[in-house]
Amino acid sequence: MSRLLSHCFLLAVVTGGCWLPSCGIPSRDGHAAESADAKFSTLLEEIWQSDLREDPLFATSTGDHRYNDRLPTVSLADSERRHKQRAEFMTRLEKEIDREQLSPSQRVNYHILRRQLGQDLIEFDFQSYLIPITQREGFHIEFPELPQDVPLKTTADFENYAARLRAFSAYTDGHIELMRAGITAGQTLSAVVLEGWEKPIEAQIVKRPSLSLLYQPCKKFPSTIRESEHQRLEAEIGAAIAESVVPAYRRFRKFMVEEYVPEARGSVGASALPRGRDFYRHRVRRFTTLDVTPEEIHQIGLTEVERIRAEMDDIISRVEFEGDFAAFTKFLREDPQFYAETEEELLQVVSFALKKMDGKLPSLFGNLPRMPYGLKPVPDYIAPRTTSAYYQRPSGDGTKAGFFNMNTYNLKNRPLFTVEALSFHEAVPGHHLQIALQQEIESLPNFRRYSGFTAFVEGWALYAERLGLEAGFYQDPYSDFGRLTMEIWRACRLVVDTGIHYFGWTRAQAITYMTDNSALSDHNIRAEVDRYISWPGQALAYKMGELKIRELRRLAEQRLGERFDLRAFHDMILGSGAVPLDVLEANAEDWLDQQ
Repeated sequence: MSRLLSHCFLLAVVTGGCWLPSCGIPSRDGHAAESADAKFSTLLEEIWQSDLREDPLFATSTGDHRYNDRLPTVSLADSERRHKQRAEFMTRLEKEIDREQLSPSQRVNYHILRRQLGQDLIEFDFQSYLIPITQREGFHIEFPELPQDVPLKTTADFENYAARLRAFSAYTDGHIELMRAGITAGQTLSAVVLEGWEKPIEAQIVKRPSLSLLYQPCKKFPSTIRESEHQRLEAEIGAAIAESVVPAYRRFRKFMVEEYVPEARGSVGASALPRGRDFYRHRVRRFTTLDVTPEEIHQIGLTEVERIRAEMDDIISRVEFEGDFAAFTKFLREDPQFYAETEEELLQVVSFALKKMDGKLPSLFGNLPRMPYGLKPVPDYIAPRTTSAYYQRPSGDGTKAGFFNMNTYNLKNRPLFTVEALSFHEAVPGHHLQIALQQEIESLPNFRRYSGFTAFVEGWALYAERLGLEAGFYQDPYSDFGRLTMEIWRACRLVVDTGIHYFGWTRAQAITYMTDNSALSDHNIRAEVDRYISWPGQALAYKMGELKIRELRRLAEQRLGERFDLRAFHDMILGSGAVPLDVLEANAEDWLDQQ
């Protein structure tokens, strides 16, 4: 979920109002603005249609089903072609569109589009496309979930599905081509994060098509499919799995064994990549959407860790535990009372917390999304290598809800005292509430409705964890300690991510720092550190985004005093969708001026 912006004129239009920056808007001829807006809208639509054609899977997720029989084309030539296309769009944006003639809402869209295109161009220049997978994400891990991501109600849907299975062979070969070029260019994953890479791949190399996760739609056809079609569709899908999918996974496994893993780099930090320190400085700006340095981020992290640790120590004193922080976290990691005995028990505890929060939402928000959310376990084939939970957004056509995916693998590493904070982050009032609302803002252009900025999206979700306090949760001191554990985890990321990628930390140093300053399980800490190693900069977004939202709330409370309305403040924050943090700050300033 995320991306994109550069410093210039800032303002934002949100549902129910428009906030104008204090510098004011130059007077414009109404007809000129209308003409400029129309020209810009045409360019926006052209870029949007290009994005849908280039990524048919994304198109399907937005509710556009014109390309349901295709997968993206992947190759070095395709990467170069897309880069040239983005560069052309940037040139047209800057030369053909007069920003000063645009209406306020379109100026914001211009600002965000320019940043998005610019970030895409920079990423290509650093050759990040040559590392298209991580140990927990990538085409090979995501593809088996295709049945959950596409419509499967009509005969045509099943035929399109089979076509995508057949296209997987070329899709795989294209990724191999990129990764092979990455080896030559010195752009590879770190060897330390590749432990267990085989499992997600080998799970798809089945002896019979009927054993594949991708065969599941054939095991129970919907009533909308005529019975006379069942056998033909089963044969078509089975053949595609046997002739395209399974051989492709075999080729990918062979490539990994013989070529990629032996050549994976021994270093862990991005600084070791070609132009690595410049690349990481870019990633810091990209993921935080702020003009900050790795040094500044590192110091902010140290300060936040110290603050949160003091609050955690206070809880340890309150429960009258005899022992230091390390002894208390060892107690939390090992005492059976803090862990579910079955997958069902864990999911029930999560469900209960969320149902209680559902009832509290109207006291926190004036606007709530129409789209509901569901809860399901993380698929077995990726559970050992992924994080505690993640969220999948609703489909753009309204046919699929949002989903909170809870990891039920290895229950002794899924503490119950973090359930409230984790649930509020992933579902409501966190990711689901924010993302579903964004997709329902009809005034936003499509490129904003279906994309976002990690600093905003993850910053909001971390802020949402704290909202549980105001809604009456975390009454149990251990649950409150769990909330702080989740918060200090994100603060530790500021220290650890910069430590690994900029200051030369080893994996062991990062693990030790996380162990010393949080109650996360050993399994989760290792999985998290490996995630930071393989995804430079992304982990910085959470805490930096949350700090900005909390800063804006303090400002609003101070300036408005008794007139401060929490529901109105939240509606303002979420009303423009996910935006860069500098745009969010301008939104808040303009809203306060209007109040």
